Amino acid sequence: MTLRVMTYNVHRCVGVDKRLELERVAEVIAAARCDIVCLQELDVGRRRTKGVDQAHRLAEILGMRSHFHAALHVEEERYGDAILTALPERLVRAGPLPHYRKIRGLETRGALWVEVEALGTNIQIINTHLGLVPAEQQAQAAALIGDWMAGDAWTAPALLVGDFNAAPYTRTYRMLARALRDAQRSLPFVPACTFPSRFPFMRIDHVFLAGPWRVRKIETPFSGQARTASDHLPLVVELDLQPPQSGL
Repeated sequence: MTLRVMTYNVHRCVGVDKRLELERVAEVIAAARCDIVCLQELDVGRRRTKGVDQAHRLAEILGMRSHFHAALHVEEERYGDAILTALPERLVRAGPLPHYRKIRGLETRGALWVEVEALGTNIQIINTHLGLVPAEQQAQAAALIGDWMAGDAWTAPALLVGDFNAAPYTRTYRMLARALRDAQRSLPFVPACTFPSRFPFMRIDHVFLAGPWRVRKIETPFSGQARTASDHLPLVVELDLQPPQSGL
């Protein structure tokens, strides 16, 4: 059995053609046939996107359940990240990440942790969207590696996924890659870029692995619809668990 996991920054379901089309995003997700879908930049109850609870509506269309964490509140409006799945699941933790206060107007950031039952075990998965300022990113990565993943609840097999706004040459990426394994570094795969969606040349969306994962496939859907639905392409990783080593 395999597990298909997607990370996808959906840009509040507004495409590069400036059209708000939640159903188009749902079609891109559905075409990838994933078991766990981790989304960033969702609006919930915001006037600019017609007041729709995008996390709930996407889950409804896809026949899944959703957990949403609002990294940003604007009065009653919310904006943040979600994990969708039809597998048995439970919320473990949701909360803020360190905020860089030296620059005014930066978005606050957060993370969402759900435990999913799959492949005969419980899998920990954290979805996040890091900031744009390198110092802020590094503080957020340190919080994830330390505060979030240091406790007894974080046990392999586990995944840390999301839009990290950090390419492989950055210090933020190197911090995370020392603690976890980048799924796209598994041979024989050639790492795929996801941003910007029309002409992707940046690799800032990542799936990091903890535990005996085996990477079966890496996909970045590149249909006309996928290239238009958001400013990011989805990143899909197909995984299974390697059998335990028998003792001698």
